Formats: sequence, structure tokens, C-alpha cells
Amino acid sequence: MANAKLVVVGVAILVILLQVSTCAVARHHAKPDPCASEDDSVPGMLHKHKHKKPHCTSPGGTGGGGGGGGGGTAGVMTVNGFEKGQEGGPPSECDGKFHSNKDMIVALSTRWYAGGRRCGKMINITSKHNGRTVQAKVVDECDSNHGCKTNIVDTSEAVWKALGLDSNIGEVPVTWSDA
Repeated sequence: MANAKLVVVGVAILVILLQVSTCAVARHHAKPDPCASEDDSVPGMLHKHKHKKPHCTSPGGTGGGGGGGGGGTAGVMTVNGFEKGQEGGPPSECDGKFHSNKDMIVALSTRWYAGGRRCGKMINITSKHNGRTVQAKVVDECDSNHGCKTNIVDTSEAVWKALGLDSNIGEVPVTWSDA
């Protein structure tokens, strides 16, 4: 009987440790996701943003955002805090630093981040609401393997302001391309 109790306690401890390690893996941008599906992210995880409503959208275009002149790759722009202590999480993947939200900066979903090949590069972001275009520097990854949707263009407040958009909306449709 004592051995059975030890086995039950051991199994319970193992389950708790597995849950803790799963949460630790999602170190960048994580909180409950009401839209998560088993196909596109770790169940129940979402990158951190100041959304007023969930980003329950289907992925946009594919590939690398080539082309310019109003074309580009369709995505969803979200707002992120890149400063220390904000919702954006740890320092940026590209340079290991925090950045000012007054800078024209962006984190791209994993496939668009391209393993860091876009680090430090400028991209064009065009609002589908008003047609305005700005350039922003890629400084981080929005990790699609740990909760970030695959179509996210995650920007600083400065990008929203430059596009003439209210960041309280939480997300807007955009296109983007390499500058």
C-alpha cells in the first residue's frame, strides 16, 4: 500500500514538472490564447500584446514579402512593447537588447523572420485601412513555434503613430515587403 502511494505521488510530481517545463519553453510572448488551434501553436499560448480583442484571423500570404509598390505579403499588424518590463518579453532576438517604443521597429512571425536573416533590415509596412506606408527595422522574432500566429507584423507604438492608426485597436490588416 505504501508503494502504491509513492507511485501516485511520483506520477503527480512528474506531471507538474512536465507542465512547468512546457510553460518555460514558451519564454517569449506567452499568455492564454482564446483562438489557439492545435495546428498552429502551442495550445493555450499567445504572444503578448495589448489587444482589445483576440487576433482570431487566418494566416495571410506566404513566403518572404517580396515586391513593392503597394504589393507585398498580407499580414496582421499588432502592437508590442519592446522596452524592458513590457509585454514583449525578453530582449530582442536580433541584438539581445531592449528598444524604445519611439523607434520604428518590428518583430516578424517566425517564417518571415527567416532564422534571423532579416535582422537589422528595413521593411515597408502598408496599412490596408488608409494606404499609408512606413519603413521599420526588424529587431525581433514573434515566435510562431511558441504561440505567435504565422501572419504577425508586431510593431512598436511609433509605427502605429506614423501610419496614422490608433494602437488601441490592437490589430489591423497590412501588407509588408523588404525595403
